[in-house]
Amino acid sequence: MKDKDKKQNKILPIRMCCVCRKHKQKNELNKFVIKDNDIIFDKFYKEFGRGAYICKDVCCFEKAKKQKSLNRALRFNVTDNRYDKLKETVFYDN
Repeated sequence: MKDKDKKQNKILPIRMCCVCRKHKQKNELNKFVIKDNDIIFDKFYKEFGRGAYICKDVCCFEKAKKQKSLNRALRFNVTDNRYDKLKETVFYDN
């Protein structure tokens, strides 16, 4: 089997959105991690530590803010101001 064939047959890990509880492939979700006593957006899915996944959908992120889903999933107090900064980072920065 060629290396190219191995890459095409690779199975992506399945993760669950902490808001809508849907199971999706890892690359279809945004990952958030606690690092240095702060919550960060893990764009490349490489950061260590307690993490949580949310769908790549603004509605799901808004629901997370309203329900405090990240607070429960990460066991960390995420303020409304921090939710707004994360939303700006994830959806409006390139």
